[in-house]
Amino acid sequence: MTRLNGTSYTINALFIETVESHPDTTITLTNGKKLVVKEKEEDIIHSVIQFYRLANVIGISREEDGSEYEK
Repeated sequence: MTRLNGTSYTINALFIETVESHPDTTITLTNGKKLVVKEKEEDIIHSVIQFYRLANVIGISREEDGSEYEK
């Protein structure tokens, strides 16, 4: 993630409770802490899904035609 002042940091995706845009993107963690970041909400959601796939939290299955879907 990128703070509004431009510095970068990493968030453990397992602790993200909500991601909102109003208009700045605000991430609320499970401990109630709020973080305002430069990234768009859609980009954060995509990154979280990638993390979950990498950590094997989300199962991926294949249709008969070879396309993937999430369980």
